Amino acid sequence: MELKAKSVSESKSIMTEMIMPNDTNPIHNLMGGNLLKWMDVVAGICAGKHCERYVVTVSVDHVSFEKPIHLGDVITLECVVTRAFNTSCEVYVEVFSSNIKGKNTRRCNDAYFTFVALDDDEKRPVKVPPLLPITDEEKKRYDEALRRRQIRLLFSGRLDKEAAKKLQIELLGK
Repeated sequence: MELKAKSVSESKSIMTEMIMPNDTNPIHNLMGGNLLKWMDVVAGICAGKHCERYVVTVSVDHVSFEKPIHLGDVITLECVVTRAFNTSCEVYVEVFSSNIKGKNTRRCNDAYFTFVALDDDEKRPVKVPPLLPITDEEKKRYDEALRRRQIRLLFSGRLDKEAAKKLQIELLGK
């Protein structure tokens, strides 16, 4: 059975949280682990909407905490599916922070998450619907997702030796 392609907007997900004392470290900044948890939750919702299935996190690309998020700030996490592969999809998450009035909005963080869709028994991977990028930005992320996937496979040791060598030459010029 052929799965119908879905647009990026069909699964876009947005989550908002207020940073409370229990979310912070001793200097009143959001703890990184709490942010990662929220990013994983909203990205999982986004991937689940796209796949119309339960999904599990397989990987998270490089995450850096670029700007501190303070006690009382309101964060907005926005995410979209950037590409669907055979049984997995990549989700891009961006984190913005502002004050309670919605002022002083700043981009604080981003990351790519990869999820695998599970069958009805929640045990085996299943095919996911293809993604249909429409805007130039969506097409750019879609095209770049293939390279990110190759790099993930290289780092995890799941790229065959010939493909790994070719990719290393492309990336490092050696």
